[in-house]
Amino acid sequence: MKKTLLLGAIISILFIQCGKETDPFLIQKGAIGNLTHKNAMKQIDSIFSNDSIVKLNPIKNAIGTQGEVEVFEKGGAKLMLLSPNDESDPESKITNIQIFDSRYKTIKGLNSESTFKEVKDNYIISDIETTISSVVVFLEDSELYITIDKKELPEDLRYNSSLKIEASQIPDKAVFKYFMLGWDLEDEEVIN
Repeated sequence: MKKTLLLGAIISILFIQCGKETDPFLIQKGAIGNLTHKNAMKQIDSIFSNDSIVKLNPIKNAIGTQGEVEVFEKGGAKLMLLSPNDESDPESKITNIQIFDSRYKTIKGLNSESTFKEVKDNYIISDIETTISSVVVFLEDSELYITIDKKELPEDLRYNSSLKIEASQIPDKAVFKYFMLGWDLEDEEVIN
């Protein structure tokens, strides 16, 4: 009887410990996998210790990681591009993340290989901004935003950058040019 209780207790502890692990590919408010809005650039090396980090603008004699970096899986797959608020400060927080790997996804399944239909079906669009060659779609109550190349739009919407584009004008099958996550440092107190 005592062995059964002891075995049950050990199994319960193991299940509790397993439940505490973070999904390394989950995008949620203030976090993407093990990376959070609170992390400084100098922490990137330890957060991605099993991956390869490529410094895009290496700063001579820099102590620690600073500036923009790309993160690659050891097998070679590009995971993400991290951009800090201040490129010359290793204490700087990350403000923008471009997500390349489709394994990074939200609870609702949105990832870099999703289509605009998946956005419309699962999110409220708060704003759409038009640039010369793209439209940027912002999601309500989300730090995610996506960019869609104007080549994905009907011909009559492609060449006028001052034209206000509505969600209904973007085809369901439109794919993402960029799948981005932006952390506003001014909102950090709100997330805490």
